[in-house]
Amino acid sequence: MREFQVWCLLALLIWQVVVFVSYTVDKQRAVHGLWRISERALLLEAVIAGGLGAILAGKICHHKTRKWYFWLAWIFGLLVLLLALIGVYKL
Repeated sequence: MREFQVWCLLALLIWQVVVFVSYTVDKQRAVHGLWRISERALLLEAVIAGGLGAILAGKICHHKTRKWYFWLAWIFGLLVLLLALIGVYKL
């Protein structure tokens, strides 16, 4: 595996962690009645290859799982992530 591929995979992994943390922070803020991260930002994070992090956070934190448009964004983001991984391996 070439160095560029490793960096790409690392970037994708870090992005999943960022999205996971973002959803988790939003859930904690919701529980405590604090200022929230906008739904638009959460959806955008998921769609831009953050589907795995969003799905994991949604399931673990029980956050945004009842809204159909979040599920749609998560699945689309997961597909984008899979396409990105395929692209990285074909480099």
